[in-house]
Amino acid sequence: MPKTAIVLGAGMVGVSVALHLRRRGHDVLLVDRQQPGEGASFGNGGLIQREAVHPHPFPRDTSEILRIARNKSIDAYYHWSALPALATPLLRYWWNSEPHRYAKIAEAYARLIETCLDEHYAFARGTDAMPLLRPIGWIRMFSDEKSLAAAVAKAEEGHRTHGVNYKVLDSQALAAAEPHLLKTRHGAIHWTDPVSVSDPHGLVMAYARLFLEEGGRFVIGDAASLARAGSGWRVQTADGPAEAEQAVIALGAFADKVTKPLGYAPATFGKRGYHRHFHMQGNAVLNRPILDTESAFLLAPMRAGVRLTTGAEFAGVDEPPTPVQLARAEPVARTLLPLGEPVEREPWMGVRPCTADMLPIIGKFPGQQGLWCAFGHAHQGFTLGPTTGRLIAEMMDGETPFIDPEPYRADRF
Repeated sequence: MPKTAIVLGAGMVGVSVALHLRRRGHDVLLVDRQQPGEGASFGNGGLIQREAVHPHPFPRDTSEILRIARNKSIDAYYHWSALPALATPLLRYWWNSEPHRYAKIAEAYARLIETCLDEHYAFARGTDAMPLLRPIGWIRMFSDEKSLAAAVAKAEEGHRTHGVNYKVLDSQALAAAEPHLLKTRHGAIHWTDPVSVSDPHGLVMAYARLFLEEGGRFVIGDAASLARAGSGWRVQTADGPAEAEQAVIALGAFADKVTKPLGYAPATFGKRGYHRHFHMQGNAVLNRPILDTESAFLLAPMRAGVRLTTGAEFAGVDEPPTPVQLARAEPVARTLLPLGEPVEREPWMGVRPCTADMLPIIGKFPGQQGLWCAFGHAHQGFTLGPTTGRLIAEMMDGETPFIDPEPYRADRF
């Protein structure tokens, strides 16, 4: 008899898990409350970030903490009402960002990131996903020599220890690379390894089509209904109850709605983010994604227009959208590029699933036979979906995983 599995969550991570399992002969049912790729995978910078070998630590510099605490910045914004619930995971996040602890975490994180391009291309080659992948990298711009020099030193360390490739651009080279920039910057780092995706939702949908074409099934359902069914698992779907021997929780920031009733409550929290697309004026173009360090937001060329993305908003995951950061960012973005009218009437909002130690949760669910975790990827679920899918599938089949999964195990919390 074929092995059976239910995968809860149809974002990049869940779709990747489902596709890997299907290719290993599992009878897989992918379940979500909405269509594939319509959660956090829909809204991001569209980058497969091979350069992102180090996760985002909690700020340690007092002046930086005070800047964020004033709640006036573009890159971070918080709701006062959300802080009590966030206090414990954020305190643990701060504790894990201590340099010695962070160094160990970063090494484990880098082992995942180093695989991301190979794992995405393993899905995309020879399919309609391939045209969406643009090997153009992205550019980070700097306003002064000191900040650029510090960034170059860190980039060189990444190159030496993890094979990260980059180019340093002076102001003239930057202007040549992006001739429609409206401001002059001292210089930039061009990260040359990352792949820019022209339609992130389209890429998830392309992988989902592969899953369906290869015999997988997708259905709308209620992940929160997951419950024991003998030695396996049952979930309620639009087609009625579905059962399988094993189940995988790949629900991103909403994983706790399933894990807590089953007795598992790791130190996770959500970072909300927003984006909006804009037309460009006249014949102006943006050739590749750019991040202006001084302004702290990303502008990325997409099929739909130039996507303006925000940093992190700390709020309840179910609270209504409050696109304060977009309102702050748009006027600044217009000083960098000749942006025209917005494409959408309203901006998009999603929630990034974060853990207190910056590492995703990948592995067996504590104390529950046949249940697996694949969530907590923070800003890099889009990058790490195929890697996570392979890792989970190898563990579920009892194989030796291609990456040591010990740092990501669920029972570390």
